[in-house]
Amino acid sequence: MTENWTAIAMVFVGLFLVGGVISFVRQGLRLGAAMLGVGAALALTAGVLWW
Repeated sequence: MTENWTAIAMVFVGLFLVGGVISFVRQGLRLGAAMLGVGAALALTAGVLWW
């Protein structure tokens, strides 16, 4: 594993937001899903680059 807890936290937040995107799409909230999708992509990218 890694000693960089910030990277782990960012990946966790990104995956949490992906779950939110799935939930929003099922509810028909397309704009909210798009906004969460952008946030998820940013969080996952930050986590991977921080690693």
